[in-house]
Amino acid sequence: MENTIENLEAKFQAKIDAEIKIEPKDWMPEKYRKTLVRQISQHAHSEIIGMLPEGNWISRAPSLRRKMALLAKVQDEGGHGLYLYSAAETLGTSREQMFEDLNAGKAKYSSIFNYPTLTWADIGAVGWLVDGAAIMNQVMLTRTSYGPYARAMVRICKEESFHQRQGYEITMALAQGSPEQKEMAQDALNRWWWPSLMMFGPNDATSTHSAQSMAWKIKRKSNDELRQAFVDATVPQAEFLGLTIPDKDLKWNEERGHYDFGEIDWEEFWQVVKGGGPCNKQRLRDRNKAYKEGAWVREAAMAHAKKRAEKRKAEMVSSNA
Repeated sequence: MENTIENLEAKFQAKIDAEIKIEPKDWMPEKYRKTLVRQISQHAHSEIIGMLPEGNWISRAPSLRRKMALLAKVQDEGGHGLYLYSAAETLGTSREQMFEDLNAGKAKYSSIFNYPTLTWADIGAVGWLVDGAAIMNQVMLTRTSYGPYARAMVRICKEESFHQRQGYEITMALAQGSPEQKEMAQDALNRWWWPSLMMFGPNDATSTHSAQSMAWKIKRKSNDELRQAFVDATVPQAEFLGLTIPDKDLKWNEERGHYDFGEIDWEEFWQVVKGGGPCNKQRLRDRNKAYKEGAWVREAAMAHAKKRAEKRKAEMVSSNA
């Protein structure tokens, strides 16, 4: 069969349909490659930017135990960014280019990280709600059609599961504490609930990427399906804590077997995505500052790696002489 673009695309889709992973050296449509670069790099950027609102509380954690757990979580997120940047690099884009796009404000990251962490209760809400929403999406990605991305997600999901439990445990401690502590937990839930629902992206009717991503099995479920699953899983958790979901339209629908919930403020969603959120400018400013101040570390690491490579090459030449 002649290798026309149409034939190559047909063979490619047949592999996808047969649940055969696409690997870096395999032929793939350019749109598939670009979609993956956009999604994986955005995911990586989200992990890196996501370190900022939590890092804000490391020095103010209420106990040594809490500080150690939060440090471990922030460190995990840095590792997740590393796995994901590495996966994106297999598609032919450089890490330097991805960093440049992020620092210049050209690349997107999850809009949830443009909201401030005002109290310690926010750290609990971020772990419980934000990481809980992330897990809904990321477990699906362990079966994504692109091999390096799927394999990276296996480890990431295991660690995100720990992060979600950590956040829920913080929220539980506050909810079972003094009236002031329970009020803090409720306030954090009030502020993070709707942004957490926005994390799944636009609704299916307006999403520009979802249908094609599902056809290529980059995604396995639509934005609205994942959002519904998150609501169904989280409402009973809030009830157990004795906290109230801030949605007057929330109710169990016996016929559907799911919770009905209110309309998301899509105007707020797009405003934050386009750079108008409470912390958009601060996040990019802090990211650029950290990148500039860390230049000497990157240069030293590269020089060391180059020196080791030259030493190994010289040893191989010597052993072959």
